[in-house]
Amino acid sequence: MGNREDLLAGAKRCLMEKGYSGTTARDIAAAAGTSLAAIGYHFRSTKALLDAALIEAMEEWGKEIEQTLAADASLGGSPAQRFEATWTRIIESFAAMRPLWAIQFELIAQMDRQPELREAFAAANRQAKLGLAAIFEHLDPAADERKAMAVGAFYQALLGGMASQWLVDPEQAPSARDLLEALRTISGRLGTE
Repeated sequence: MGNREDLLAGAKRCLMEKGYSGTTARDIAAAAGTSLAAIGYHFRSTKALLDAALIEAMEEWGKEIEQTLAADASLGGSPAQRFEATWTRIIESFAAMRPLWAIQFELIAQMDRQPELREAFAAANRQAKLGLAAIFEHLDPAADERKAMAVGAFYQALLGGMASQWLVDPEQAPSARDLLEALRTISGRLGTE
């Protein structure tokens, strides 16, 4: 790896161990085995490096979840069984990726004071919605982008809500079966229109 890749890898390790606000440039340089000057050369600032590392870590998590869900989908089963299996996997990932979720909530609270962070998250959010629509419902945004965005936003809301409940109290957070029962109740009341 080159210095840039080493810095990203070091920043991701530091994010997971120390969080966003707890990570210093010295921490990253030490974890990456590079000089402090390399951060400025490749990223201009520690903050820009941390933002890039966070986005990359989220993309990696998304790809890992996508691969896991694709493998699960090949096993078959009813839509309800697949929904429950999918959400069981996602909930399991919260334990492994707890620092990543905590960092996102930490940064959401700071967005009003950091417009560039808001812009980066907004761009990533759009891609996340389209990705979630493709992962969960196999929707092609090129065929119907509005529908893909709406479905992706639903799954993003469910994912973020589940993550926040799990971070606060994992023992009381809903299980995949709880989500399925709730969805059946809600969809039954809505009917078809």
